[in-house]
Amino acid sequence: MEQEAAAAVVVVGAGPSGLAASACLKTFSIPHVVLEREDCFASLWKKYAYDRLHLHLRKRFCELPHMHFPPDYPEYVPKDQLLRYFDDYVARFGIEPAYGRSVESAVYDEGDGRWRVGARDVGSGEAVEYRCRFLVVATGESSDAFIPEVEGIEGFGGKVIHSTRYKNGKEFENSRVLVVGSGNSGMEIALDLANHGARTSIVVRSPVHVLSRGIANLGLALLKYFSLGTVDSLLVLLSKLVYGDMSKYGLRRPSEGPFLMKTKYGKYPFIDLGTCQKIKSGEIQVLPALKRIEGDVAEFEDGKSYPFDAIVFCTGFKRSTHKWLKGDDYLLNEDGIAKPSFPNHWKGEKGLYCVGLSRRGFYGAASDAQNVADDIKSQL
Repeated sequence: MEQEAAAAVVVVGAGPSGLAASACLKTFSIPHVVLEREDCFASLWKKYAYDRLHLHLRKRFCELPHMHFPPDYPEYVPKDQLLRYFDDYVARFGIEPAYGRSVESAVYDEGDGRWRVGARDVGSGEAVEYRCRFLVVATGESSDAFIPEVEGIEGFGGKVIHSTRYKNGKEFENSRVLVVGSGNSGMEIALDLANHGARTSIVVRSPVHVLSRGIANLGLALLKYFSLGTVDSLLVLLSKLVYGDMSKYGLRRPSEGPFLMKTKYGKYPFIDLGTCQKIKSGEIQVLPALKRIEGDVAEFEDGKSYPFDAIVFCTGFKRSTHKWLKGDDYLLNEDGIAKPSFPNHWKGEKGLYCVGLSRRGFYGAASDAQNVADDIKSQL
């Protein structure tokens, strides 16, 4: 095993959370290394995001620490400009991740009071060890694409992909496409498919809140002045006024409010960019839970069946932190999300921290990164 020189801090992950952590550490001149298993920073956005992606929240809620978006950027930043912002951010702070380093273990050594972080060079296969006083987990909430098990899926003759492999709907024109998953990616991909002439259906298993961009951002602003319950009640009222009763189209509204559900379960409201109109017009068909696949036919929980040419799974992500982070019973749960309550969710024990793992988006990651850097500086 190659022995690396000890560093004060090891940051795992070079997505937006890792970049934010590195920038904050650099402002204090704290030596650190950033480990990234991919061959670039912000890989989810650079390599695995669909073409029409825009940030759903206004840009002021999505800035990384110590650098604003350019004033000429639109309020809702598109993918290409977001990538340019990341590029400029990395250049401005001189962030130089060690790419192709997949972390396989992290164990706290009680003897010398340091973390031993074992990584593997994905190119050469060589094992590398880092020793650090502080360990920052910044692997992101969207680290490992998840596709659920579906009976008969192996016999489906059409194309089956996860949303991370979807770019646009051009290749699906006139095809019968099933989108599985009704989060924001699923709803927007369904819209993109319909706009490209695909005969689109989407599986919606659970009740979902529907908000426009304007309503969602109004809610964020009002949270500074009113209770979460009051804001949720207003958002539900506005949603009813704008969209009417969507249950007759297959979209049921949850009993709990949109921001409460985000806080309690990490379930984001659906930010509508035109999908609802396509559903109302019949261009997008809403279907219940998928039961099984037989050949090119999908059977659903209501007993109905339909043939499809392609299936896009927009079923989210899992996190694998629990597989390599050893001895932590305090900071992260089995799913890799912070266990302590806000606002102290970012700090663990024995020099362990996390950034961007509290389901609070870019804004939360930026705050976490600054808190972590401040705390580490106070101990040096």
